[in-house]
Amino acid sequence: MPVLKYQETEPEQVNEEIQRRLVHTNSLMTAVLDLSGGPKAEPDPYHSHPHEQTCYLAEGKILFLMEGKEPVELQAGDLFYVPSGKPHAIQLLSETARLVDSFSPIREDFL
Repeated sequence: MPVLKYQETEPEQVNEEIQRRLVHTNSLMTAVLDLSGGPKAEPDPYHSHPHEQTCYLAEGKILFLMEGKEPVELQAGDLFYVPSGKPHAIQLLSETARLVDSFSPIREDFL
């Protein structure tokens, strides 16, 4: 079935502060990340991946950091993208946040 209702999808507890729900095709993946434990004093560690990424911030407030760019404070309704291989990180500025990430190709490491 091509429809997944949020409350009917099984969340994956990534760690004590991140829950993740996934939907994907053969070449595109969307991940809904529910973050808690904020606000954080420091950003998460920088990371990179070969996947292209877009992100919609559905709830909360974060600081988005990308190598070679000035940090940008984002709030619900804002979007960002990450090119393949570009180091990036976020810092949770609110108590909680919900990010809707899309990746191409799919992240096999999430499955």
